[in-house]
Amino acid sequence: AYEISACLVGSEMCIRDSRRIMREERLTVLCKRRRKYNSYQGEISPSVPNKIERDFHADKPNQKWLTDITEFALPAGKVYLSVLVDCFDGLLPSWTISTTPDSVLVNTMLDQAIAHLPERERPVIHSDRGCHYRWPGWIERMEKAGLERSMSKKGCSPDNAACEGVFGRLKNEMFYFQDWTGVKITQFIDTLNEWIIDIKDMNRFIYEEYTGVNNEYEGLKEMIESMGMKLLVHNAEHLRCSTI
Repeated sequence: AYEISACLVGSEMCIRDSRRIMREERLTVLCKRRRKYNSYQGEISPSVPNKIERDFHADKPNQKWLTDITEFALPAGKVYLSVLVDCFDGLLPSWTISTTPDSVLVNTMLDQAIAHLPERERPVIHSDRGCHYRWPGWIERMEKAGLERSMSKKGCSPDNAACEGVFGRLKNEMFYFQDWTGVKITQFIDTLNEWIIDIKDMNRFIYEEYTGVNNEYEGLKEMIESMGMKLLVHNAEHLRCSTI
């Protein structure tokens, strides 16, 4: 009805007249509704308390990790990204990409993160109430590694807002406003993975070049900001950066 009225600018027809005529002529607008990905399948296992309580601040790396899955809908099909986000700096300790949002996607991500976790560091891992984090495979891996579980309330995305924010920034920078027509699924997966790796490699380069050079902090800060990035901490022991 709004489209019809817009085409009749200058006439005396209003939106109500357009709707009336459409009803009389039995005209309907066909539109494809995009269904948002949802991994919730009910309370299939006992829930755990929300230990994060929307406090996404961490004093050091590997103290609080957030996890979630996001969907990329392409003309060629759908791709799913599972990540772990470190609350200390927003970097990704581990991520996996697949065309199927199954247990392999999240369990492989968790296995990779645990394999590289320094000794005596046991982060709390916060998730939503999705089925992936309620299945035995996830729970067994968490318990074996001595990691604490934390869960959001049902349907409460603000409880995992920092992770949602990472997905939002990622999609704004490399996915939205791009024409993916003709791009194969394998090509997109490579593009997404390379984009994440490039950010990680830049952080590693800066860390290796400037670890311990505290007296050059201001020069380092200026260089990083000139590259479109920001310095997150002053302590060279935990020096990391992320895109602005």
